[in-house]
Amino acid sequence: MKLLIINCGSSSVKYQLIDSETEKALAKGSVSRIGMAGAVLNHKPHDRPEVQVSGEILDHIVAIQYVVSILMSENHGVIKDKSEIAAVGHRVVHGGETFTAPVLVTPDLMQELRKLIELAPLHNPHNIRGINAAMETLPDVPQVAMFDTAFHHKMPPHAYIYGIPYVLYKRYGIRRYGFHGMSHRFVSDRAAAILKRPIEELKIVTCHLGSGASMAAVKGGVSVDTSMGFTPLEGLMMSTRSGDIDPAIILHIMAREELNLHEANTLLNKHSGLAGLSGVSSDMRDIESAAEEGNNNARLAIDVHCYRIRKYIAAYAAAMGGLDAVVFTAGIGENSPTVRARCCEDMEWMGIRIDEAANSDCIAIERNISASDSRVQVLVVPTNEELVIARETARIVESISEEHPEPAGT
Repeated sequence: MKLLIINCGSSSVKYQLIDSETEKALAKGSVSRIGMAGAVLNHKPHDRPEVQVSGEILDHIVAIQYVVSILMSENHGVIKDKSEIAAVGHRVVHGGETFTAPVLVTPDLMQELRKLIELAPLHNPHNIRGINAAMETLPDVPQVAMFDTAFHHKMPPHAYIYGIPYVLYKRYGIRRYGFHGMSHRFVSDRAAAILKRPIEELKIVTCHLGSGASMAAVKGGVSVDTSMGFTPLEGLMMSTRSGDIDPAIILHIMAREELNLHEANTLLNKHSGLAGLSGVSSDMRDIESAAEEGNNNARLAIDVHCYRIRKYIAAYAAAMGGLDAVVFTAGIGENSPTVRARCCEDMEWMGIRIDEAANSDCIAIERNISASDSRVQVLVVPTNEELVIARETARIVESISEEHPEPAGT
């Protein structure tokens, strides 16, 4: 079964065509600058070089038409006809308390998704736009929605309720939801496989460290706490997001700088974090280079980032009553030996020790970087959120086929 997996942003579409039997990506790519001058499609078949196609890509419908066309193209395609696409799986950022598992897209579902826009106004509208575009381009193909928040839905109330009047939770759904759920799920499952232990026995802290960054306490395969909250702004300091701050700070800044709500939101989400603190870049590679050259603000940004990660590791070990493994993933987690080493620094008291040589040699590969005498295993696991979506999409489509088998002789 060939599954098209789609992740839509405001001006982009990322995609993979995955064979559900082999779990291999037959092709992957992205469309960027949708609706702007210089729109481009980058496409990489699994067995051929990457190609780039420029065009007038006015909206997401045109973008997905481009994707389907290049998947079928004679020179760069991997299928002969769009009928080979058995289903489309979509990443949807926010499922609220309504959607705690992947679901088949229906008109009723789309109505419910629109109700959730107020919980994720920066993300869900684009996800919905992508679903609509895929349904128009592939009208007879089942569409499945999978939610970033779903993996965290089993958190206990004491982990997701905030210290504000309870009526505000009941009235507006203000609570911790958590994000990056597909990534935390994938890498915790892989950690159990690598350690050759049932996940039901394990207490794992997963560290998704990318442009957006979050951590999760995964106990027995269930997320019992996570660092992102009502929005993706809470938790770790990220590339451009502040992470945890005293909430009174923003009120003080708004008053002193005469900022409106939009400007304050932009400050916290777009101009803070590593970029705001370092004054160098939002990219950890640039910040590490600047730190090596003696830039004190760059050094401070790395110090703050890694210090907060260490605090969360210890806090989540306490929340779970122990710790068996720490997993690093995503762009920084997979590619920065410096950050991983700093995050595990002075953690011997918890039983965390890494092998410096193994850590230094580990760039974007799956590897156990623990020292031989480390009681807690430290792993690097490249994430694969698209594969999680593909597996769930295949499961739902197969269940539909079982409920509605074709008549004999057709």
